[in-house]
Amino acid sequence: MLKESRLKKNVKPFLNCKDHTVSGERYEVMKNQEFDLLVTSPVPSNLEKYYQSEAYISHTDAKKSLFDKVYQIVKRHTLKKKVMLLDSFLTEEKTVLDIGAGTGDFLQACKKNHWKVAGVEPSLKAREIAKSKTILLEKDLSFFKGQKFDIITLWHVLEHVENLEAYTQSLKDLLKENGTLLIAVPNYKSFDAIYYGAFWAAFDVPRHLWHFSQTSIQKIFALVSLSLIGEIPMKFDAYYVSLLSEKYKNGKMNILKSFWIGFQSNRKAKKSSEYSSLIYVLKNN
Repeated sequence: MLKESRLKKNVKPFLNCKDHTVSGERYEVMKNQEFDLLVTSPVPSNLEKYYQSEAYISHTDAKKSLFDKVYQIVKRHTLKKKVMLLDSFLTEEKTVLDIGAGTGDFLQACKKNHWKVAGVEPSLKAREIAKSKTILLEKDLSFFKGQKFDIITLWHVLEHVENLEAYTQSLKDLLKENGTLLIAVPNYKSFDAIYYGAFWAAFDVPRHLWHFSQTSIQKIFALVSLSLIGEIPMKFDAYYVSLLSEKYKNGKMNILKSFWIGFQSNRKAKKSSEYSSLIYVLKNN
């Protein structure tokens, strides 16, 4: 099994970033050269309190600000794409486990498309919103010990996991033989990440503890015998992240500038494959 110390060993300073959402505190983003992985340091002992903000939109269905409205419009579009992706896999029983299920919209969409759904969400507030949509979520993975799923999904969740080495093994254990793991995470090697640097919204310290590249995903999951078989770009993320990054950098949202940077990021990624966010497709075989 991969040891946590190996991920945090021999790291060197990469960037100093600010928490723009809750505390205003600053954190070091360190680089592990062996895994091509960035690591947030230090990890707060009371990490849960850094999620307690109306600005943390994945735990709400907020539609107050322009940013909220854009987020919800994009979410509706991406939900359809995600369900289509699930339907593209041949499965035994159409069972899906969504980890970090938020307010339950993805599982609700899956359920309508005849999937047998299960989900995990640490936030009580988000679980209660999901319950109002008839989606019952568990607080943590321990509830599903001994169970097996055709597909497990983590949509922008892996970067939040504290004990990464144990978690990768848990994911492996919950997958059926030849099951599929779908992981979406930001890519710190994208053009928009490089352009905005320490202001890049997807660093989101200290909530994002890890910052992945394509190499790091492949190497980390290979150590628990999960094979990377494909990558799918999340093109909307370049625009969404640029919009927020522009606000962090200049104090206000510049829609035209953000759109231009997002467009540039996707255009350059056609050659480099370094999209702002990527969905990684991994197989248990």
